[in-house]
Amino acid sequence: MFPGVSLSTYTTAHVVLSLIGIAAGVLVLLRPSRTPKAFGVTSLFLATTLAGNVSGLLYLIVFPHFGVGHAIGIASLIVFAPTLLALWRHRLAGNWRHVWVAGATTLLYFNAVIAVMQVFSKSSYLRTPPTTTPVSPPLLAHLLLVFVCLCLALHALGALHSDNAPANGRRVKHLYVVDRWG
Repeated sequence: MFPGVSLSTYTTAHVVLSLIGIAAGVLVLLRPSRTPKAFGVTSLFLATTLAGNVSGLLYLIVFPHFGVGHAIGIASLIVFAPTLLALWRHRLAGNWRHVWVAGATTLLYFNAVIAVMQVFSKSSYLRTPPTTTPVSPPLLAHLLLVFVCLCLALHALGALHSDNAPANGRRVKHLYVVDRWG
């Protein structure tokens, strides 16, 4: 791929970046915050997801066969534009928080879909369908992934919503996990 870097080393780096991106994305959507301390985990999520997508698309240099993963990588890069705009230009103000949550969830979903596809394609145990299920295991995994991503998106929207003040009018200071890390 690159001078001095073997294909196995490059693949390992790509997989590690993708897994870090997935883990950071789950953390970001579980505990969204507009505090400056939360931007560290959010930046980690966006940087590793972007690096994972670009490194995945660079496989086209070695293997010039365009596949589903490449299409998902290109779609993911398109989703980056409004997501970054909502976060860093508009600072999640107003309806931009909805754009950010939708973008972050979509990025996490695309990254996780590729991971699930890779797990099913590399594992011979998972490739053989059981006779007891009427639905294929990859489809079940995909439906579970859609459900988890939708739950994370709804949770993040609720946590970032500005109208979640208590009835007595006082604002509650939320303690976020990412605030404790900073």
